[in-house]
Amino acid sequence: MKIMDFMWNKITGSIPKEVGNITSLELLLVNGNQLSGSLPDEIGLLPNLNRIQIDQNNISGPIPKSFANLNKTKHFHMNNNSLSGQIPPELSRLPSLVHMLLDNNNLSGYLPPELAQLPKLLIIQLDNNNFSGSSIPPSYGNITTLLKLSLRNCSLEGPAPDVSGIPQLGYLDVSWNQLTGPIPSGQLASNITTIDFSHNRLNGSIPASFSGLPNLQRLSLDNNNLDGSVPSDVWQNIDFSGNRTLILDFHNNGLTNLSNPLTPPANVTILLSGNPVCQSQNQLNIAQYCQSTPEVTAEGGSIDNSTLCAPCATDFPLESVLKAPNPCSCGVPLYVDYRLKSPGFWDFVPYEAQFQEYLSSGLFLNSYQLEVTTFMWEEGPRLKMTLKLFPNNTILFNSREVERLRYMFTGWLIADSDIFGPYELINFNPGWYEKKSQYRCHCWYCHRSICCSGSSVITHYSHHIEKAFKTVFKETHREKDSDEN
Repeated sequence: MKIMDFMWNKITGSIPKEVGNITSLELLLVNGNQLSGSLPDEIGLLPNLNRIQIDQNNISGPIPKSFANLNKTKHFHMNNNSLSGQIPPELSRLPSLVHMLLDNNNLSGYLPPELAQLPKLLIIQLDNNNFSGSSIPPSYGNITTLLKLSLRNCSLEGPAPDVSGIPQLGYLDVSWNQLTGPIPSGQLASNITTIDFSHNRLNGSIPASFSGLPNLQRLSLDNNNLDGSVPSDVWQNIDFSGNRTLILDFHNNGLTNLSNPLTPPANVTILLSGNPVCQSQNQLNIAQYCQSTPEVTAEGGSIDNSTLCAPCATDFPLESVLKAPNPCSCGVPLYVDYRLKSPGFWDFVPYEAQFQEYLSSGLFLNSYQLEVTTFMWEEGPRLKMTLKLFPNNTILFNSREVERLRYMFTGWLIADSDIFGPYELINFNPGWYEKKSQYRCHCWYCHRSICCSGSSVITHYSHHIEKAFKTVFKETHREKDSDEN
């Protein structure tokens, strides 16, 4: 067995220690259940494990030190549980780890500086834990592979991190802590999209190095003790074509004057309320920036430009293929609920076309065959979206293509992306196809013919799942005993 996939069911109980006997296991996927108890040390005995995905359960207790033996593991997705205790410094020995997602737990103690020794680490996401009294290790500024550092609301103290030595850093969030002192003035990576130092105790002036960052989408420095001038050139070198926007949030600080008159492009939002500069009588043209801070949210999806076309025929549940090379094309789509678990940006709109190209090529489809129907930001921040997949230059997928696409998602065969980060399949819904006998699969447990995927599979397996979970480990014991005899 290489894949254990029990995602998004209602499994209760704990992960059995016998999982450590399945030495061929590569993907342990039990996220989105109601599992409790602690993580068994025996998981650390799995020599081929690539991904631990236990997020969104009720698992408690410490992270086992034995996990330091998982030399092939690339992904630790253990967020949204009740894990407690210290992050084991021994995890710094993991040669393959790229994603460390431990946010929304009860972890405490200090942040291990040894994590800077991880040679391939791309994402550190530890938000909403309680490292009270701990500071951010200076060594984190030397993780040259890092793309995202997110330590929001972790009760951290001490100075703000100097990350100017991280050449590809695209996302920095250390908000809602108790950091003190000035913001480091070193030049940040040119591809950074998000900088968030808000809700700390930082003082001094706003560094000039925040100006001229060509991919910046949001700079949040609000609710600190910053003083001096409001910068007037942060937006230089930014190309605002393609619906690009920039948010500069400086509200609730001690900024007293303007370095130059503020003349930002229309795509730039500046928030200055709660600063002394807004009470100054001799400052002109800033009233619009001193109003109460608006709530900025983003959601959207594809726009239907098919109104000039005749309606699709009704003999099949056809829908318009909005970006097809042949105008007014129709097809019967597959529906996918999908989530980006740690995206490297704040605003998705400028990246939507790039995402469509990335995912369609990863699925070996043409870009027009994939449509982002809706997207919505969730707490995390995570980006949930609904997708449609259309057949290529015809109205229907064949059964093999339906199953191939399903397996591309469930087998994690889509290459990782630096900017879009790790993804999560919430649901693969064949829609019309699941009602047709040729679009059916074989249940490995009861040997009945079932619909290939989607809600029907979850319904079918719901009465099998806990029994199957236990059976797997019983069979493993039998095989092990047979080998010993």
